[in-house]
Amino acid sequence: MRPPRFQAASSFHEDLKGRIKNYFLEKNLKTTGNFSLYFKAIVMVLAFIGIYVHLVFFTPIWPFAILESIILGALTAGIGFNVMHDGAHGSFSRKGWVNELAGISINFLGANVHMWKTKHNVAHHSFTNVDDHDDDLNAGAFLRLGPNQKRYKVHRFQHRYFIFIYAILYFYWVFFTDYKKYVTKKVAETPIKKMDLKEHVSFWGFKAVHLFLFIILPIYMVGFIPWLVGFLIFGLATGVIMSVVFQLAHVLEETSFPTPDKATNKLEDDWAIHQLKTTANFATKNKVLSWLIGGLNFQIEHHLFPNISHIHYPAISKIIKDTCREYGIPYIEHPKMRLAIASHVNHLRHLGRG
Repeated sequence: MRPPRFQAASSFHEDLKGRIKNYFLEKNLKTTGNFSLYFKAIVMVLAFIGIYVHLVFFTPIWPFAILESIILGALTAGIGFNVMHDGAHGSFSRKGWVNELAGISINFLGANVHMWKTKHNVAHHSFTNVDDHDDDLNAGAFLRLGPNQKRYKVHRFQHRYFIFIYAILYFYWVFFTDYKKYVTKKVAETPIKKMDLKEHVSFWGFKAVHLFLFIILPIYMVGFIPWLVGFLIFGLATGVIMSVVFQLAHVLEETSFPTPDKATNKLEDDWAIHQLKTTANFATKNKVLSWLIGGLNFQIEHHLFPNISHIHYPAISKIIKDTCREYGIPYIEHPKMRLAIASHVNHLRHLGRG
């Protein structure tokens, strides 16, 4: 299946890029991260290591062990949002090796950065909300996330059970889809860049490291049943947090799900306007939330400028809003996270009925 094409770049896109470029020049700022990002990364990584060590080597009584397993899951998602995500986009640091190091943090947590870059940087960012090309819409028969997907009878209830599907994302990703992508050499319809020997060794080597750190060593230290309970809680917490943050950015009542013209294979808009119609922000005034999830509540800014670090999103969002207003282009935003969740649930309910 050929990837769809966008319309020629609009004057809006060119104007917006110029305004953002001027902002960084006038402020004498780099588009990458700064001390505040590096400090946050260090805090999250040290907190993760500390809780992991306490759980595995100094296992507390079960109520605290459960709580720590949940926190460990939240930190896993947090490292993914704040460290890996910027690193994989090349926006964590001006130094390539630092970006590479930040990106491979996902490898220690069980996934693979090479697969992620194709799934996220290429397929998702290029063809956001385009069925068969944006792999983030692919939930199999379990969920109908877009109006162009086939509806099954079970989808009538998806607005009630969706959270259970989201909860297994981490396990599904780490123990199934990474291997599927490795074997099929593609993400949805997007071919994966050919892996060299170093990348093959990295894939299997880090999978072995994850197996040892999260399965073999904990079972040896605490026993099978305590490990199983803790690992399930950890993985379910990771899955819920990651899924909810991702879905609130694109799978809503207000976002669109474009289809290419059958004759020309072209989408209706240019790339930038497509991103604005398929992407939404939420709770951008909530500084604590923004800090925790790596600015991914500023999803519009991220999709328009994926190579700019998330620490700059609050500032450039004002420029993007003003430019959208001038050109009469929609800028989708929910002021509260609960409103975005309600929109997501309503979207699932609507798609489940017809």
